[in-house]
Amino acid sequence: MIQKTLCPKFEKAMKMISQRWNGLIIYQLLFGPQRFCSIESALPISGRLLSERLKDLEQEGIVKRDVYSETPVRIEYSLTEKGKALESAIREMEKWSQNWIKLKSE
Repeated sequence: MIQKTLCPKFEKAMKMISQRWNGLIIYQLLFGPQRFCSIESALPISGRLLSERLKDLEQEGIVKRDVYSETPVRIEYSLTEKGKALESAIREMEKWSQNWIKLKSE
């Protein structure tokens, strides 16, 4: 049996994408820039955890946070070019899930 060593970059990418909620946050942002409350209402996630995940994704260069000096201050989150480059992988996972994943109610 041929055993290959795992590519460290691929391993890091899989850990980042598979961290709980990250994939769903990225998927949500594929629809365009959104405010925190919009993301929070779309996902079953606490505000504290969403904030933490957005900060992590921002540090990875996948999400950017834009602050608009309005009254009240408006903050929007969107995908960077690096984040947008994940779209094809996310869309393929979406197609795969439609074909292969069964829900208990089905």
